[in-house]
Amino acid sequence: MSRSVVVYLHSHLPWVLGHGRWPHGSDWLCEAVAETYLPLTAVFRSLLRDGIHARCVLGVTPVLAEQLAHPEFAKEFEHYLAHKIDSAERDARNFASTSPELEALARRWIDFYRSTERLFFTDLGCDLVGAWRSLAAQGAIELATSAATHGYLPLLARDDSIRRQLAVGVATHTRHFGRRPHGVWLPECAYRPAGWWESPFPDFQLSAERPGVETFLDEAGLGYFVVDSHLFRGGRPATFYLERFQNPAVAPARTATIGDSDAGGGGDARGRFPIDRAYTVGDARVAVFARDPAAARQVWSRAEGYPGDGAYLEFHKKHYPGGMRYWSVTESGGDLGAKQVYDPALAEVRVRSHAEHFVGVLGRSLAGAARGVACVAFDTELFGHWWFEGPAWLEAVLRAVARKQADFSIETPGHTLEAVPPSRSISLPEGSWGDGGGHGVWLNDNTRWTWRLVYDAELRMAEAARRASELPAARRVGAGRILREMGRELLLLESSDWQFLITTAGAPDYAERRLREHHDTFRRIAAVWERFIERGALSDEDGAILDAIEKLPRPFAAVDERVWWGEGKAGN
Repeated sequence: MSRSVVVYLHSHLPWVLGHGRWPHGSDWLCEAVAETYLPLTAVFRSLLRDGIHARCVLGVTPVLAEQLAHPEFAKEFEHYLAHKIDSAERDARNFASTSPELEALARRWIDFYRSTERLFFTDLGCDLVGAWRSLAAQGAIELATSAATHGYLPLLARDDSIRRQLAVGVATHTRHFGRRPHGVWLPECAYRPAGWWESPFPDFQLSAERPGVETFLDEAGLGYFVVDSHLFRGGRPATFYLERFQNPAVAPARTATIGDSDAGGGGDARGRFPIDRAYTVGDARVAVFARDPAAARQVWSRAEGYPGDGAYLEFHKKHYPGGMRYWSVTESGGDLGAKQVYDPALAEVRVRSHAEHFVGVLGRSLAGAARGVACVAFDTELFGHWWFEGPAWLEAVLRAVARKQADFSIETPGHTLEAVPPSRSISLPEGSWGDGGGHGVWLNDNTRWTWRLVYDAELRMAEAARRASELPAARRVGAGRILREMGRELLLLESSDWQFLITTAGAPDYAERRLREHHDTFRRIAAVWERFIERGALSDEDGAILDAIEKLPRPFAAVDERVWWGEGKAGN
């Protein structure tokens, strides 16, 4: 291997099963499956049939895998597809006498959803997780994990909360995909180095000297992660979120420090240094890649990149009541009323030209590097959902590289690290890929109250685990059942999605409701725990409370009980 590209697709949605359908319930998940996960799966399968191993990393958060594997999902997806097909058929009938162009597009949607139905229910047997497991087993893709519910690790109050997020993440990944993960996506690319941690709430009295995030990754047996390039080089993050909101109160990230491990470490030079290679972090056995900003802009940015091209399908303009899309971008940022009818043939031409251009961008990013690596990392949901033509574009890129139309190869991080092991270690500064590069998207004046709920639950969970460890063996059965439900609810409460949706105004009312619901449920279970400790047994009334909670669609039921007690790892 001389020069290579790592393509990392990070797939995540918070837990939505059992929380309604539209717009942020199960329809949110079904939309991502229909428009993103299944089209990309079809791309990887098509490439493999032609003898091409995509070698992309498909990161799947444990909470997403749990939803896709849950029996309720197939039922919801069947309902969703029936509704979309019915809507498109109704549109086709209505357009028949007024617009042949729109009628033709409506019939394309009918074909799209019917082929989606066949792929999921017939070809894959309702098992999307199994399809990804099979692709990984054949070497077509590499699967990676994340924290259990995408918890924002640097801001969690307790180290055992971080360990639990990662332990449940590794165990859930291993159970679904048949092998332990090597790579991990840090939620929101959020990193915190070792050092003194100040609680944002002095009354919680939680400030302490704490390990860096890499220590917890190392303990969990994870081998690599990705950060935004500004943690390597300083400055501001290259993220499309900046186009959606600004947070001027957040300062740009500091610059990283690098040391040469071959020379015994101690190198303390500050400043810019190459992002075209992997490094180890401190003394941990964990490698870090930096996302390539030039390549990221081409795909992330609607203002500067490919998704804003006028020929592509417009995401925001929809025809109601079915919510189908029939118009092109026309002019990025232009008035929705001025959008022109979508032309699929023209969009296909743009896909080919943009794929060719992107191969050139990657080549230029690696120019002058004898043995370099460019890491391009994206939210998977960008492809197909936000950018409808994204899966076709990615397939065109992968086929172009496979045809040797580039002087680099696409390789998995595992292969890259094996071929060119990191020779130097770095000390990264604190930060994320959020606006300003810090934690301000997740901790600000509008979200401070949410962290009080999280910290309250973290402390209650820690105290319950401590008291449980002192119980005689005869009482541990009932205690374990309660602790399991407390732990599962805490993980759901810790999801970083809630603060993100509040800050970006993406769905603040929904996020606030979900936060309060999870905290209220946690407190109900914690009250059951207190009564269990006081009485020495679980009452019939409290047993009924747990029965009702356990019957709800919830993740992580199969996780080894020891993780809730804070003992060892979560198992497999």
